[in-house]
Amino acid sequence: MTTISLFNTLHRRKEEFKPIDASNVRMYVCGPTVYDRAHLGNAKTPVVFDVLNRLLRHVYGSGHVTYVSNITDVDDKILNKHKETGKSIREITKQTYRWYVDDMAKLNVMAPDYRPRATEYINEMIELVKLLLQNGHAYEAEGHVLFDVDSMPGYGYSSGRSMKEMLAGARIEVADYKKNPADFVLWKPSEADQPGWDSPWGYGRPGWHLECSAMSSKLLGNSFDIHGGGSDLIFPHHENECAQSMCAHPNDTFANYWVHGGMLMVDGVKMSKSLGNFYTIDEVLEKAPAEALRLLFLTTHYHQPFNFTFEGLAQAKATLDKFYNALLRVKDVAAEPRVDERVAEALADDMNTPLALTYLHELSGRLNKAETPEEQAECKALLQGSADLLGLLFQSPEEWFKGGSDDEAAAIEEQIAARAQAKKDKNWALADEIRNRLKEQGIILEDTPQGTTWKKI
Repeated sequence: MTTISLFNTLHRRKEEFKPIDASNVRMYVCGPTVYDRAHLGNAKTPVVFDVLNRLLRHVYGSGHVTYVSNITDVDDKILNKHKETGKSIREITKQTYRWYVDDMAKLNVMAPDYRPRATEYINEMIELVKLLLQNGHAYEAEGHVLFDVDSMPGYGYSSGRSMKEMLAGARIEVADYKKNPADFVLWKPSEADQPGWDSPWGYGRPGWHLECSAMSSKLLGNSFDIHGGGSDLIFPHHENECAQSMCAHPNDTFANYWVHGGMLMVDGVKMSKSLGNFYTIDEVLEKAPAEALRLLFLTTHYHQPFNFTFEGLAQAKATLDKFYNALLRVKDVAAEPRVDERVAEALADDMNTPLALTYLHELSGRLNKAETPEEQAECKALLQGSADLLGLLFQSPEEWFKGGSDDEAAAIEEQIAARAQAKKDKNWALADEIRNRLKEQGIILEDTPQGTTWKKI
């Protein structure tokens, strides 16, 4: 069996991955808060952990992995969007959730086994708060229930920071009723016109950190294998998850491996609306196919900072053109996809996607040079199977090169039919005019004995 190693943020080193139960490898990854269009950062994390999900299923078997990624559908950001737009909270979360799911499908991110919504697990959150109060790790103050960080001697062990460092590096909500400025909200009161639920502490709603602890515990158990997310979540979110989960269940370990993706930047600086370099996924996909964005994410090791540029996106598309051209050449050759073990080993070494991609380039080159049907079938099988482990080359070459909408494709086919009629009428000037017009639109025609085919460039 392939041995997987991962950089474990908990110990700040790369470690061999040893699951609690190899027959049920369990992973939880923090999902988005659904209040607006998903942005590039919301896309990078799911793509990274989709590769890990695929690798785990390759190594342990598809039926032996449980992957959970949540949806936060109760949050102050959602309330603010409600006030800003006048739309109902239900309308906002329903629409933005659908946008997110559609974006993930375009990026070929496999749906997790469970995609829990926070509002579906309020009872579990209330029970978790009760446990923390019972164990002496929480207190009530002015309608709130807060976690008492001083009650946990090891607070800060997850992020590896001292209390002074944590307070200096985070936006801490100042409140007179807190015993320690770092104490965080488990339950907060809601106004009558705000989302809320009845609880032993009054009508209110959960704190953000509480949600993930309750959902992961319910779906994966109090101890599970991998917890993932972006590096921006290390503190305070993941630190506070650790604190409340381990204090509520002192005999369990919560997550054994903490895996974090590097920061996302645009043109070398942090993505920000104020800097004018903030892009939603749908905005980026107006410039290039979703598969090009997925490939671009994988060209940088997940643990390192990732720099998005539109030049890089164009290069990623050119790379996919190369791969799909190699497959187009052997489109009629039958092959059963299988993984090149070099690709599997590269991904098993802390998800080294840049190295895995070099092997895809090599396989594509070999496929282009293959002459016998046997060689072509072998190379095609390895290229397709290995690419699938990365979530790439999931379209047929014809689909890739045609791209666009059904209406656009129909319009192109109509012009090709008009050109065929012109040739039949020996109107060569019109036939050439149509070909040139299509070429100007980035459409290349190829006349074959079976008819005329086309692709985008």
